[in-house]
Amino acid sequence: QVYLVESGGGLVQPGGSMRLSCAASGLNFRLFTMNWYRQTPGSERNLVATITGGGSGNYTDSVKGRFIISRDNVRRSVSLQMNSLKPEDTAVYYCNVRYGGREFWGRGTQVTVSS
Repeated sequence: QVYLVESGGGLVQPGGSMRLSCAASGLNFRLFTMNWYRQTPGSERNLVATITGGGSGNYTDSVKGRFIISRDNVRRSVSLQMNSLKPEDTAVYYCNVRYGGREFWGRGTQVTVSS
């Protein structure tokens, strides 16, 4: 069974920074692309950033230049460094992996950007 556990959310002021982490278990981590999604109340879960097993990252346009996704294949973790945060970045952030034809999700971590 694949397990994903996010950490690092909380309250931050606009313009601030925050780092999210996701610990993964139950899969050969280095082989799989890992994803970060976010969701606000009443909206769909949207892809924020993705990183291949080899470390190549991609981002949705709204976070390009502000967020950095990274991974540690030894520690089986993926991180999302969020800089220059805006109120519109407020959401629950989820770690995700597609494995064995299924989607696996963490429980999510709340990020609130507010003064």
